[in-house]
Order: sequence, then C-alpha cells, then structure tokens
Amino acid sequence: MAKELEKNYNPSDIEQRTYEKWLAKKYFHAKVNKDKKPFTIVMPPPNITGQLHMGHALDNTLQDILIRFKRMQGYEALWLPGTDHASIATEARVVETLKNEGLTKEGLGREKFLERVWDWKKQYGGRIVEQLKKIGSSCDWDRERFTMDEGCNRAVKEVFVKLYNKNLIYRGERIINWCPVCLTSISDAEVEYENQAGHFWHLRYKTVDGTGYIDLATTRPETLLGDTAVAVNPKDERYKDMVGKMLDLPLVHRQIPVIADDFVDMEFGTGAVKITPAHDPNDFEAGLRHNLEIINVLTDDAKIVEDYPKYAGMDRYEARKAIVLDLEAEGALIKIEDHEHNVGTCYRCGTTVEPKVSKQWFVAMQQLAKPAIDAVKNGETKFVPPHFEKTYFHWLENIRDWCISRQLWWGHQIPAFYCDDCGKMIVTKDNEAICPECGKPMRQDPDTLDTWFSSALWPFSTLGWPDKTEEMDYFYPTSTLVTGYDIIPFWVMRMMFSGIEQTGKAPFDTVFIHGLVRDSLGRKMSKSLGNGIDPLEVIDKYGADALRFTLVTGNAPGNDMRFYWERVEASRNFANKIWNASRFILMHLGDNKITTPAYNDLYTVDKWIISMANTLVKEVTENMEKYELGIAVQKINDFVWTEFCDWYIEFVKPRLFNKENDKESANAAFWTLQTVLSCSLKLLHPYMPFITEEIFGTIQPDEESIMISPWPEYKEEWDNKEAKQQVDIIKAVTRTVRNTRTSMNVVPSRKAKVYIVADNEIVANTLNMLTDSFSHLLSASEVVVQTDKTGIDDNAVSAVMENATIYMPLSDLVDLEKEKERLLKEKKRLESELKRANAMLGNEKFMNKAPAKKIAEEKEKLFKYQAMMQKVEEELSKL
Repeated sequence: MAKELEKNYNPSDIEQRTYEKWLAKKYFHAKVNKDKKPFTIVMPPPNITGQLHMGHALDNTLQDILIRFKRMQGYEALWLPGTDHASIATEARVVETLKNEGLTKEGLGREKFLERVWDWKKQYGGRIVEQLKKIGSSCDWDRERFTMDEGCNRAVKEVFVKLYNKNLIYRGERIINWCPVCLTSISDAEVEYENQAGHFWHLRYKTVDGTGYIDLATTRPETLLGDTAVAVNPKDERYKDMVGKMLDLPLVHRQIPVIADDFVDMEFGTGAVKITPAHDPNDFEAGLRHNLEIINVLTDDAKIVEDYPKYAGMDRYEARKAIVLDLEAEGALIKIEDHEHNVGTCYRCGTTVEPKVSKQWFVAMQQLAKPAIDAVKNGETKFVPPHFEKTYFHWLENIRDWCISRQLWWGHQIPAFYCDDCGKMIVTKDNEAICPECGKPMRQDPDTLDTWFSSALWPFSTLGWPDKTEEMDYFYPTSTLVTGYDIIPFWVMRMMFSGIEQTGKAPFDTVFIHGLVRDSLGRKMSKSLGNGIDPLEVIDKYGADALRFTLVTGNAPGNDMRFYWERVEASRNFANKIWNASRFILMHLGDNKITTPAYNDLYTVDKWIISMANTLVKEVTENMEKYELGIAVQKINDFVWTEFCDWYIEFVKPRLFNKENDKESANAAFWTLQTVLSCSLKLLHPYMPFITEEIFGTIQPDEESIMISPWPEYKEEWDNKEAKQQVDIIKAVTRTVRNTRTSMNVVPSRKAKVYIVADNEIVANTLNMLTDSFSHLLSASEVVVQTDKTGIDDNAVSAVMENATIYMPLSDLVDLEKEKERLLKEKKRLESELKRANAMLGNEKFMNKAPAKKIAEEKEKLFKYQAMMQKVEEELSKL
C-alpha cells in the first residue's frame, strides 16, 4: 500500500489509461461458462449517423451500471454492443454529400451509391462507438455487431422467408403513411402527431337531379379532386332519402354516390363525410367495403398529378389555396372555420405525412401480436415501472398491419424476385433467382426493409441465430432491456413478437424504461432550441464519472430528468471528497502493514461504521435489484460523504496521529478505514468506474481490479444496533456543542470546558466510555461527564439534547470584558436607531404624507430594533 494518489483528482489523466487497461485485460469479454449464471443486455444500437447525446449517455450509463453490478456479483455478464444502419437518416446524409458534389444517387446508380454509403459508414459509422467508450461503457467490443453485417443479413432473410411462407408477410395495395420529403413509406410507429392550427372548409355538394344537396366539412379541400362518394350513417333519419342518389362533385363535376356506412359519426358536424379512398385510412376501408374507385391526386413529392391540368404540379398547400378560391367562385364554399387538429408528421424530418394507397410489403400483425401481449400479461416479461405496460398493450391491441417496405436503396433489400417476362414472383434467401416458370433471370424487388425489421431481431440475430449456437443457447433469452419510453412502439413490441415467433421465448426478462434528459427548464433538448448539451463537453470539463453520477442521481425509472450544470459540479465535488479522504488514509498509513483485528478488539466507532456499511450493502443491493439506481446511489453518496468522511474519519484522527504510541488502536482504525472504503468503492464502482478503480488499486494492491472483485455481501455478524445507538449519542453531543458555539460566533480555536449532564447512568457510562472518540471534535479544553450540575457556574451556557444537557462556562467561550464592551457599544447604536425610528413615527406630518409602504417599513425597523435591544439587555444582565 505504498503507492500514493496524486494530490488532485484529474479525470483526464486517469480515464483513458484505465479504459485501455480494461480493454487489454479483456475484462469486458463474456464467454459461455456453464459454471456461472448468465446476465445479458443487448445495447439499443445507436444509428451510425449519430453522435453521442445526453439520451445515449443516460441509456448507456444505466446499462453499464447494471452490467458492472452483475459482473461483480459473479454472473457471466454480457453487454452486447452494435450500431444500426438507419436507412432513412444515413441515405439522406449521403444524398446531401452527393448534392454538394453536384451528383445524385440516381445518376450514380444503385451499386455505386451503395459503395459510397459503405465508404461513409467506414469513415463515420464508428464515431458513436468511440464516444460510448469515453463514458466508460464496459461492452464486449469483441462481439460488436452491425444491423447489416453478414450474420444479421442472414437472419433478416430467414425471418422474411419464414413469415412469407406462413402468409404472415404479404404484398398488397394498402393505405400507408408516405413522407413526401424522405420519399418513402413509414410505419404507424414512425408517425409523430402534433397539434396544428388549421381550418374546416364547409362545402356543399348538390344532387345531380337538382332536388337537394349535402353540406359537409373537410380539413383538406385539395383531396376533393379524388372524392368518389359521400357517406352518411344508415341510422341517420336526415339522409334516408339521399342514400343512393348521385351528387355532382364541385370543380371536377364527376358524379359520385351517397353511400350509407356505420363508421360515420352522426353527431359530428353535419353527419356527412366526403370519401377519398386514396388519401385517408378510414375512407380507404370504406372504399373497399363499397367497391369505390381509388383516385390518387398527389405525386410522391405531394404535388397535384397531371390529371387535373389547372392545378397540376402545384404543391399540396399551394393547390389548397387555389381550390378554395375556385370553390368560392363556384358557390360550393359555404364558410371557413378555424380548427386545431392532430396531424401526423414524419419522425425523421418533421414533414406532414400523406396517407397514400400504394403497393407495399406488410407483416400481418394480428396473429403475431397476441403471444406478445400474453407474455407480458402472464409475467414472462416485466416492465419497470409497470405502468408502461399500458403503452405496450395500447399499441399491440390496436395494431394495424406493419408496412415494412421502404423506397430506399440503403438497407436490407427485400428478398423477393419478379420475372418481367411471365410475371412470376418468388421469395427466396438466395441473392439471385431464375424464374421457375420460364427459366429467365429474375429482377429483385428494389425496395428495402424498414430499419426496425432488422432491429426487431437484434436480441437473437446477434447471438448467431438462425444457427443453434452455444451463445444463443446460453445468453438467450436476454436479461434486461434498457430503453427510453419513446421507442416502446418502434422497437420493444417488435422485438417481443419477433423473438416469440422465431425462438418460442420472449427476448428479455425485464424491460427497464427510463425517461428523457431535459434542460434545466424542463424542455426537450433539440437543435431548434439550441439547448442541447454535449456529453463529451461535460466529460472534458468534469470527467465521465461526474457525468454518470449526475445522470443517475435523483433518477427514477420512467421519469424524465433535468440537467443542471450545478449538479455536475456537485458530482465532481463528491469525487474530490472520496479522493481526498483516500489520500488522507494512505498518507497516514505509510508503509505500515495492516493486520485483521478480532472483532472484539475494535472500538465502538469502528463497529458502528462497519455496521452502517453492512446495512448500506444490504439496502443498495436490494435497490439495485429493483432497478432503483437513483435511490441506491443517493444512499452511497450520503454514507460516504457524511458517515464515513465527516464522522468516522474525524472520530479516528487522534488514533492515526498517535499510531506510534498505540499500534493496536491505530491498526484497528486503519483496518476499519480500509475495509469500509473498499466496500464503499465497490458499491460505487458501477456508477463511477474510473475513480473507484484508481483508488481501489492503491488501497487493495493485491487485487487485480475492482471490476472483477466480488460484490460486497451483507454479514449478519456485523450488524450492531448497540454501537449505532451509542454513536448516535456522541454525534448528538457534537452537533449540540458545535451549534451552540456557532450561534455565539465562537471561533474554533477557542477552547472551552464541556460539562455533559446525563439524564441517567447508562448514558453517562456510554459517554465516558467514548470520550476519547469525540472530545477532540468539541474544541474542548476538557470534557466532564456527570449526572448532576455539581461544579457548574450559574452563568454557564446550556443546551438541551435528548438524554442530556450540555453546559459550557461563558467565560471560556467569550472574553467577558470584551463582550461587555461590545454589547454596550451595540446598545448605544440601537438606542440611536430607536430614537430615530420613534421620532419619525411620532411625526404627524410624516405619518400623513408618507406612502403606506414607507410607514410599514419604518414600523418594521422599529420592531426589529426593539427585539435586538431586548436581546442585548438580556446578554448584559447575564454578564
């Protein structure tokens, strides 16, 4: 233990060196070990376009805490890392790069474009991984995966073909969500809804025979061009004679029928709705029921199609204005009403999505959803906190078929092939196909799969599936998924139904949900607000441990948290506190060898701190098992800062300073310090891995690394309630004496005799027995414990505490003559102030003319000076 710590804790000197040591020693690597229980976490793969943000920092800190905890508990702990190919985001990034070079993806062609994307991935895709290492992520980097690597690609094809052969994947014309900027379909889960200010345009559709009309309202008058019916509820008496009649569609003058359908709400508006099957999901379903024509009026980039020459090429919003003007001119516009409504937007670019009828690939969800619902209902998979089950159930119980095809080139190309000669289509795992009907080469479907399709297979595709590997058998199902509540519909539910369908088992035991990291005002961090905080900037300034500690302190499962720089400083201060305490211990220990004392040879304060640490072990372990990481780390903080540093180290200082004269006492103190500090460092290690490794290596040089040291365990024989009760008494005495001295502004260097009059012999005996452990904390010239007031001056300052009263001679605390002089000076000043205040308040002119606020202020001053005068006179009478 001769190794010393540097004078100041400098994270930048420690963190890189320590992380490289861990990597070199392969501490993060997990392997199949039948002698150990496995504990597995698969990292939610960050996008290769990503840069580390606070969400990543929180997510990966929580995962690292759990994996380090379980590793120390003796589990074979695998944290499997990887990255996601992120179809839309990555393709957009590369298209933008090409644009700056004057190129287009179409001009390059698919093969050359994909070469450029792979080059981009090689250059930038690993950036997020290096950044994750900066926060101390103890992932098994030897097993790092990518959602488009060879193994994941194989798994994707295997699942697609299997589901297709079970009729659970199909190709068909359905209404889908279309992003006119990203130029691809997106799934329901990728649509984010926001309130937008809009209008209701009230329109009138007249009957062809001239006998009547129907009034209705729409939020999208431009889609009128594609109307193929007007629907009313069959039970609506107002329209019973209109059903079956033909209406003249304004502007277009196409004849459309009035149909009856139960989906129409009679109570909403006029009880009549326009039906545009190509541009509304409900209308599409109604169109199927009534065999209506599907008329698309928008191009892929949301412009009006050429079938309507007057509006052709107009953007949807530009066309809306022109169509409203024409409706008004034709007399079909009745009125315009302001209306705020929920509008779907693309989660990637924020553009308002278009419902669009398109031939796409879909996963049939009803059959797959039920087992995923049952797995949570029967407890096979648990959510922490449990209320997030509602979000999960809501999505699965109301799920529509999942549109999985994307009109992109970067991603897993759909393994379907078409014969352009005879029209045959086949689905195969092979990279090429020959038509089984006519023997001609077949063309592969140009679309790619939704990124989430491959991500849904992540817990098992990364362990070797579809092969029956050792890893798959040992590490699957995984133990805990750590993720934000915002991707329950995107990812969690899809992994659940995919895992159950492909392996027969739910992919994880527990889904641990965390919230978002918001700014200090509670706002979501975003580029538009400019309020994002770069975790790497925090690390550069304060160190990774301070960032991690900040992110977990006060954090409760599922709840959002606010980021404050002041909290990071507090975390750094906590690191400094531990560092300085450890340096103090090592400095005084020097080259002395510590031997383990018999328990009965320990002092009461030693037994107390060991008992407190023992209780901490029990509570922290229980909290961590229940994912209460914020509670656990607060307990460690409170114990280390207050009980260990502020109390115990102060209690034992005289024994350390006097080590040459009483070696047994010093040895017991050093053994206790080393034991409790080591225990505290181990409990803290999952949260602050770098500083704990550095200190642990100096106080436990015989152990290889704190990372692979055993997690502390509760020992029944170390529980000592009596020691706690006794130390509680001496802490109370110390606090009472210190508070009294502080209230009298007595400097610490001024010594005073302290009398402790105990209420009974038991308390007196305890205090007498422990006097050596605390008398130096009282700034006392002498400590006398007795059960009566014999020998105590009448003018002694007293303070009452539970089971005892403290007395200190006033003359010991203050210089009586100087104090009397000071009080007389203060009395003179107060007399002057009172005279002034009374004169002012007795002045009739002032009282009549001064503002009420000013009079109130003067009265308040008078009361204050009167109270101060009373106190001064009381002090003088004591003297």
